[in-house]
Amino acid sequence: MMLIKYFILFLILVFSTLIGKFLSKKYVYRLEELDDIKNALNILKTKIKFTYEPIPEIFEEISNNVNKNVGRIFSLAKEEMRDKIASEAWENAVEKVECNLKREDKKVIKTLSKLLGQTDAEGQISQIEITEEFLEEQIKEAKEEKIKNEKLYTRLGTVVGLTIVIILC
Repeated sequence: MMLIKYFILFLILVFSTLIGKFLSKKYVYRLEELDDIKNALNILKTKIKFTYEPIPEIFEEISNNVNKNVGRIFSLAKEEMRDKIASEAWENAVEKVECNLKREDKKVIKTLSKLLGQTDAEGQISQIEITEEFLEEQIKEAKEEKIKNEKLYTRLGTVVGLTIVIILC
């Protein structure tokens, strides 16, 4: 009977630690998605500058080459461009796709839509560069949050598990 009790207590400790690790991963995923968006914007800028491909084709290529959440944003934007202008399609796609980005991150990413598909290549490139600068600030913030909160949630899960184990002993 004692063996079962200790086994259950051990499982409580393990599961609470895993829950803490799971909660801490949202900070890692946010940073990864922001980096992926930054890389995707670099691809977009390069394609607009040198290939003059239509935006839907560029979005299709980007959606196939980046992280699944970020890729879904570009894929959905491409799909919505059938019925809407590029700027509306981009804003809708950023809002609709469920990902680990915060509201502020999405707001920064939406700034890309201001000139997307509405001006010449140089205007679009300059808007992408502005968006990249804002995105750089969000990446710095995400790195700081990741460093601070990743350890916090992992340790908090372990401490809560240990507390439960001690109370139940």
